[in-house]
Amino acid sequence: MNEPLIEGCVDSWASAMAAARAGADRLELCASLSIGGTTPSPALFRQVRRDCAVKINVLIRPRFGDFLYSEAEAEEMREEIRMFRDLGADGVVIGVLRPDGRLDMENMKRLIDCAGAMEITLHRAFDMTRDPAEALEDAVRLGCRTILTSGQAESALAGREVLRAVFRQAAGRLDIMAGSGVRKEQIRTLYDTAGIRVFHTTGRKGPLDSGMVYRKQGVSMGLPSLSEYELWQTDEAEFRECARIVHGLEGAAE
Repeated sequence: MNEPLIEGCVDSWASAMAAARAGADRLELCASLSIGGTTPSPALFRQVRRDCAVKINVLIRPRFGDFLYSEAEAEEMREEIRMFRDLGADGVVIGVLRPDGRLDMENMKRLIDCAGAMEITLHRAFDMTRDPAEALEDAVRLGCRTILTSGQAESALAGREVLRAVFRQAAGRLDIMAGSGVRKEQIRTLYDTAGIRVFHTTGRKGPLDSGMVYRKQGVSMGLPSLSEYELWQTDEAEFRECARIVHGLEGAAE
């Protein structure tokens, strides 16, 4: 545990390939990162698995919004985990909460049972729990390999004191992976202040302009705050620099 590792958070074939070429140790494959990520399609997984030798963990999240799921949504998630297990995923990224802000241990166990030998990451549902210390111990009891967290803040940098506390509490029993707003300029700071050596990033620098020439004005296909004519993808050079810094980290900070 706590060995230097960088995970590329990707929602397209192009981003997955860029992160893999740039030195990603693992991918978290998602869809719709503009709304925080949802479960990717089987077709996208098969494309990336075919063309990429890097480990692939799959996000299992049926919709945007909170992590309080109906039984129908929980059933959907269990079926997706079994499907991606059979397709050859290395791990799944999951999280279910109770109304009181604690981990839903019963539903988490049911999801984990479907995963078989796949690695389990508790995603940023952790950041929405009422007590991160309690949630960490629950994750350990569940057998999670990794917790992805921003330290219960808007970004990992802003949450670095909580990251430091949960990293020390984890004491090597699982990986604490810093995510949300992680850029190359922040990796060393997060390592120095919190001891973190495992990082999660999109490696994006800015939107790419769409190839559309004709652009319909006044019509939105999704969130009105997002342009239909901007594409967000992993920037290979940005990700390579992040990977270089992470892989250069040495002994854990005290």
